[in-house]
Amino acid sequence: MSANKFNLSDPIQFLALGFGSGLAPKAPGTFGTIAAIPLLLLCASLTVTQYAMLVVVMSLIGIYLCGYAAKAAGVHDHPAIVWDEIVGLFITMFMLPLTWQTIFVGFVLFRLFDIVKPWPISWLDKHCHGGFGIMIDDIVAGFAALACMHLIF
Repeated sequence: MSANKFNLSDPIQFLALGFGSGLAPKAPGTFGTIAAIPLLLLCASLTVTQYAMLVVVMSLIGIYLCGYAAKAAGVHDHPAIVWDEIVGLFITMFMLPLTWQTIFVGFVLFRLFDIVKPWPISWLDKHCHGGFGIMIDDIVAGFAALACMHLIF
């Protein structure tokens, strides 16, 4: 399925596609995760509570964004839809200092969990649908990476 069914002038699709990063011809999830890094850095001054609230709002809005974009494309979880990767990296980096080392390790760990999809991530990916289904596996991958990050750092 081609990505040409998406409309970047639609603000909902623009966000769901990670500001266009999800339209990368190879590894769109990786490019979507990369797109999260400048946003993370912009949030560096938030308190823990503010950051947590932002992640909850991003997750809830993501259910709508991803569901909308999937419906527009006519494909359940089109690879170009990468808002879930953005949220996943935000979860991965919760309560960690934002240094190049933590961002790099967090990026690698999140992508590993998102690509390999160990249980229960794989089960959620197969059994949950719609915008919730698109978001939930990356949310859980983010929490798995977060647990590893807190063990490491």
